[in-house]
Amino acid sequence: MNTTSITRVAGAIALTAGLAFASTVPANASHGGGDGVENTGQCSQGSDWKLKAKTDDGRIEVEAEIDTNQVGQLWRWKITDNGKLAAKGKSTTRGASGSFSVERKVPNQAGSDRFVLTARTASTGESCRGSVTL
Repeated sequence: MNTTSITRVAGAIALTAGLAFASTVPANASHGGGDGVENTGQCSQGSDWKLKAKTDDGRIEVEAEIDTNQVGQLWRWKITDNGKLAAKGKSTTRGASGSFSVERKVPNQAGSDRFVLTARTASTGESCRGSVTL
């Protein structure tokens, strides 16, 4: 093999490795615009929760989702921001995935905002708790 062929092969390997590295995204990384963050986890009986936060026109958009795979469960939930109530409510799981999601826009406080999601369903006693800091 001559030096031109070796240079071409080395260049192709470097390009392939670079493209593979560039397309790697951490599992909990934010997708979409802005400086968003996302966190996920499991609830006390195996359901899944997801909590996302991102800046949006001087406010923070917070989205919470709980996926239970059981349709018709009534959940009571709340979201706090640095320990202060930001939103609360009741939601019923729907759709094929047996999930619900809520989205709220809240004021952006000075410094970091730590959002905590807590949710509970009376039907099974399952509870969820998760947090994310923006």
